[in-house]
Amino acid sequence: MKVLLVGSGGREHALAWKMAKSNKVSKIFVAPGNGGTAIENKCENINITDIDELVVFAKNNDIALTVVGPEDPLTKGITDKFKEAGLKCFGPDKNGAQLEGSKSFSKDFMKKYGVKTAEYGTFTDCNEAKAYLESCEYPIVIKADGLAAGKGVVIAETKEMALNTIDDFMVSDIFKGAGQKVVIEEFLEGVEASILSICDGKTIIPFISAKDHKQIFDGNNGPNTGGMGVVAPNPYVTEEVMKDFEENIMTKTLNGIKEEGFDFKGIIFFGLMITKKGTYLLEYNVRMGDPETQSVLSLMESDLVEIIEAALEQRLNEVEVKWMDGACVNVVLASGGYPGSFEKSFEITIDESIKDKVFLAGAQLQDEILRTSGGRVLSVVGLGTTVEEARKDAYEKVELVNFQGKYYRKDIGIAK
Repeated sequence: MKVLLVGSGGREHALAWKMAKSNKVSKIFVAPGNGGTAIENKCENINITDIDELVVFAKNNDIALTVVGPEDPLTKGITDKFKEAGLKCFGPDKNGAQLEGSKSFSKDFMKKYGVKTAEYGTFTDCNEAKAYLESCEYPIVIKADGLAAGKGVVIAETKEMALNTIDDFMVSDIFKGAGQKVVIEEFLEGVEASILSICDGKTIIPFISAKDHKQIFDGNNGPNTGGMGVVAPNPYVTEEVMKDFEENIMTKTLNGIKEEGFDFKGIIFFGLMITKKGTYLLEYNVRMGDPETQSVLSLMESDLVEIIEAALEQRLNEVEVKWMDGACVNVVLASGGYPGSFEKSFEITIDESIKDKVFLAGAQLQDEILRTSGGRVLSVVGLGTTVEEARKDAYEKVELVNFQGKYYRKDIGIAK
């Protein structure tokens, strides 16, 4: 079959790499793709981002399956448009995508269906939000309601910081509309976990757990980023944590999806906080995480395309997803200066021996040369029977990848 993959990040390179391994797949068109998908087996980049144009391309090129990587086209209803055109598209409908597209919608959904989450308030009036902050305990979490490219969450340590954040979001409008409504949420202390899962509207199958390291500097210091590395499985996700998650979060979420009538045949990602009082849901994503995908798919033994087909046909209750024993550590190499300002267009060299363990993100192929084009340039994946072995493998491979200004954390897999 011919597959259309929508997106341009490291997640999409990992998806393309994994789907290309399937005997069912003859060709993968990646729209618009990146330098990694440009050189990946069976793959070809196409410079299309408009949803209607993607529908036309899929029809004209006998595309049997479309897989949507990022959240933005999902919240804009790409799945609905493909379905209307009689095309198979893996991703929730526009209604289901609100679970990520609107923080207030998702928190109200959690409350309605009894999903274990932090206490919160929702505000569209700047003065009401500031009045609410007068009675809060600190730190407090402030979230822009809409999509803000992963930057719309602030942990305010003090009331002054919280008030300034409200001004940034609601008055200065730094997220161009996404922060005009805010969610102010109780701060939960603990360890974060990511559970990527697949859903067909009747069944949810959780994938292997992962732990993302968000902050730019070692020891979880400095500003948040899109993610500087991942260990999978997450060492803090015990059997007890999984039981708590499945009973109080996953099952109740599935009940809500059924009750709301979402056409949810896609990925549902649970962002969790493991606390002394139990496991709480921080947020939903309606797509695979980046850089979690690079680690999780590296450990998946099953054919991803077959699993996706089962989800589209509502047969997940018949499926067992198989995993390799051991662990994966994924180290992100970023441009010097990220997440602030940084220079681009530096040549990237990757030793031939590790090419299939490097997933490119902020990189483009120009005249047969890979060059940096973004903040998070690529991920290097290490595997081992233990986390320690996987870390050693990953950091040895990091030395075999070079570009000017290369920056990475040294504590992925050991930082709490």
